[in-house]
Amino acid sequence: MSEGYEVAILGATGAVGTRLIQQLEQSTIPVSKIKLLASSRSAGKKLQFKGEDVIVEEAKPESFEGVDIVLASAGGSVSKKLLPEAVKRGAVCVDNTSAFRMDPDVPLVVPEVNEKALYNHHGIIANPNCSTIQMMVALEPIRKVFGLKQIIVSTYQAASGAGQSALNELYSEAQDYLDGKEMSADIFPTKGDKEHYPLAFNLLPQIDVLEDNLYSHEEWKMIHETKKIMLGDMNDPKIKVTATCVRVPVPISHGESIYIEVEDKENATVDAIRKLIDEAPGAVLQDDPEHQVYPQPINATGSRDTFVGRIRPDLENKGSFNMWVVSDNLLKGAAWNTVQIAERLVADDLVEVK
Repeated sequence: MSEGYEVAILGATGAVGTRLIQQLEQSTIPVSKIKLLASSRSAGKKLQFKGEDVIVEEAKPESFEGVDIVLASAGGSVSKKLLPEAVKRGAVCVDNTSAFRMDPDVPLVVPEVNEKALYNHHGIIANPNCSTIQMMVALEPIRKVFGLKQIIVSTYQAASGAGQSALNELYSEAQDYLDGKEMSADIFPTKGDKEHYPLAFNLLPQIDVLEDNLYSHEEWKMIHETKKIMLGDMNDPKIKVTATCVRVPVPISHGESIYIEVEDKENATVDAIRKLIDEAPGAVLQDDPEHQVYPQPINATGSRDTFVGRIRPDLENKGSFNMWVVSDNLLKGAAWNTVQIAERLVADDLVEVK
């Protein structure tokens, strides 16, 4: 193997892009050269990689000449336009947008769950939705041992899931509210819809657009991504999944209230599930009711791990359980899972150095 890989980060100046740089710096991937790519507006800016200044370049098809690995988080339309160009030039791309997630020829990967899917890549690997990722980390160890029949999830999703501008809007709304001014909303619940509402001191039961079937697109994504990751088919009926996704006035880290029904109702217990979570890669058990220990967004922010607690049985239905799951949506939900996928590609010898 050569001294290292040439890596390009597409969308390097965004909230996820800056974290991609940080996670790549801390990763096991040997990097011989880094390219930081963004829109023409950001071209010329200076960012740092391992203490060295790097000039941000405008992302163009020819930007990927000589690149081995692309880590992308610049929006779905940009990924659709540029990642096939990168693949033509011999790069392997890990995409953090929704552009390719439901493409049957593109692996949708959470390394702790379905790393083997990487062996079927054709140049592009999709990073799942942030809310789906943390749920998969928490539930896969349970599915492996006890099976899963049904998942019902309600999410409490942080403002940063909609990007840096959305996070800035939350802060400005909160300050206006405290100053007795009228709050101005231009982004939430989703920039692409007709109406916009304040998120500060509020809850919005809409993330992404509302579909004709009455579910939001975020809810649709969680349902079908879960099936694709766990079962290999986005429409597989073996596990029933339903979701309600809510935006909450928290800056970073999503919370999820998850209800599951297992197949092995005789052997599944709270203690057994706690043990599985405690031993699972990427998961941290925080479940001590006696001392009020449970996951909280304020404590999860900045960590790569997924935190699981409040594990308890459904007192009315044997073999069903509730739990509370929290993870940093910008790290495990985006930047870290993306870099983690790239680490596994390198470790499994699934990407070549030019």
